Amino acid sequence: MFATPEGRPLNPFTDYHEWKALIEEAGLPERRLHDARHTAATVLAILAVPTPAAMAIMGWSSAEMAARYQHVLDSIRKGVADQVGGLLWAPEVRPMPT
Repeated sequence: MFATPEGRPLNPFTDYHEWKALIEEAGLPERRLHDARHTAATVLAILAVPTPAAMAIMGWSSAEMAARYQHVLDSIRKGVADQVGGLLWAPEVRPMPT
C-alpha cells in the first residue's frame, strides 16, 4: 500500500511511527493504520466507485474483500431509501391496477 519514492517497500516500523506522528499532529484520537484502510475503502463506496475499480485501487484480488472493508453508513442507507421513495412516490409514477 505504501512505498518509498524509489518504489521500495517501507520499513513497517517507519510507517508505524509516521502514522502515529500524523495522528498526533492532526489532534485525532488514537487509531490503527489498518483503520485508515477501512476508511479509504468506505470512501470509495460513498463515491460509488465500481467494485472492479475499488479492487484495483485497494489491491484486492476478490470482490469479497470489498464486503469486508467497505462499510455501509447510515447516510448511504438513507440515500438509497430516498431514491427508492422518489421512484415509488414520484407524481409521474402511477400505481399498478390490482
